[in-house]
Amino acid sequence: MMQAMKGRGAVSGRVSGRFGLAAREADGDWLDARAVVDDEVPPLRTTVTEERAKSILSFNRSPDIPFDRSVNAYRGCEHGCVYCYARPSHAWHDLSPGLDFETRLFAKPEAATLLRETLARPGYRPAPIAMGTNTDPYQPIEGRYRITRAVLELCLEVRHPVTITTKSDRVLRDLDVLGELARARLVAVSISVTSLDPKLSGLLEPRAASPAKRLAALDRLVAAGVPAHVSVAPVIPAITDEFMERILLAAATRGVRSASWIMLRLPHEVAPLFREWLAAHFPERADKVMHTVQAMRGGRDNDPDFFTRMKPQGVWADVFRSRFRKACARLGFGQDFPALDCSGFRKPAPGGQLTLL
Repeated sequence: MMQAMKGRGAVSGRVSGRFGLAAREADGDWLDARAVVDDEVPPLRTTVTEERAKSILSFNRSPDIPFDRSVNAYRGCEHGCVYCYARPSHAWHDLSPGLDFETRLFAKPEAATLLRETLARPGYRPAPIAMGTNTDPYQPIEGRYRITRAVLELCLEVRHPVTITTKSDRVLRDLDVLGELARARLVAVSISVTSLDPKLSGLLEPRAASPAKRLAALDRLVAAGVPAHVSVAPVIPAITDEFMERILLAAATRGVRSASWIMLRLPHEVAPLFREWLAAHFPERADKVMHTVQAMRGGRDNDPDFFTRMKPQGVWADVFRSRFRKACARLGFGQDFPALDCSGFRKPAPGGQLTLL
C-alpha cells in the first residue's frame, strides 16, 4: 500500500502517460533531496514559477457551465484537494497531476495588466468573469502575489462583473474591494464546503481552510453585504455525502440563501489518484465508493461528455438530488448566483484612463 504524505492530498507523483511521456517515480523532481530515513518520506517543498503569459482571459462554449469567460491567475494549487478536476492540466507540462500539481505552482503576476488590455479591445463586450474555475484564486501564494486582488481592483475600476469560487477564508482579506463591488452589483462569492469534519477535510483538502473557517467567511461576507453562495462540492458517496444537509443548515443560519451541489468528477488522471487516496485512507470503503460513482457515470469512473458530465444519472444520483432539493426547500435556499450588472462597464483606454463603452 502506498504511504500517504502528511500535508499533501495526492499519494503519488507519477507523471501521466496520456501524452506519451515517460513515467516518473519518486525522484529529485518532486521529493526533497534528503535521504529517506526509517522509510518515512520527507516533506515536499512548494516552488513557484512566475509565468509570463500572453493572455489571461479564457473563453469557453461549454453547455455545462454557467459562464463563458474566466481568469486563472495560478496553475497548480497548494490546497492539494485530491479530487480536483484541474489536476490533469499539469500533465501538459510533463508534470505530475499528483504531487507536482500541489507543490510545483505557477503564478501569472501580470494578470491584471493583460486583462486591462483585453477589456480595452474595440470588440470586447462585458459578461461576468469567473475566478476560481480551475485553481483556487485564494490559495496560500495569493498572500504573496496578490494577483486576485489586482484583478478585483481592475474590475471595480472599470465596473466589470466578476464571480469568485474558493475554499479559503483568505477571500476576507479583500473584503474592502468586495464590498464596493457588491454595492455596484458587480460580484458574487461562492465558497465550497465539502464536509464539516476537520479531520476528514484535512485528508481530502490538506491545505485548504477548515470547514469552520469557510463557514465563518460566509458569515462575514453576508454581514458585509456581499452576495454569498455555498457550494456543497464535491459530494463523495460514502465519504462526505452525510454532511450535505448539515452544510446547508450551517450556511442558512449564517444568512446564505444561494446553494448548489456537484457530484464527484474523476477526469483523466484524477481517477487513479483518487483510487490511491481511497486505498490509503479508506480501504474498507473503496469498493463501495467507486461502485456508487460508476453507477452514476454509466459504468465508468467518469463521464466526459458535454451535457451529461455535470449531471449524474441513475438511482443514486436521484437520491442525492432529492436530498439536496428537499433541504434547500426546507431552509429557503435558491440555487443561482444573483444577476450581476454589466451596464456600467467603462472600457479602459491606453494609459489607464477610462472611456465610455
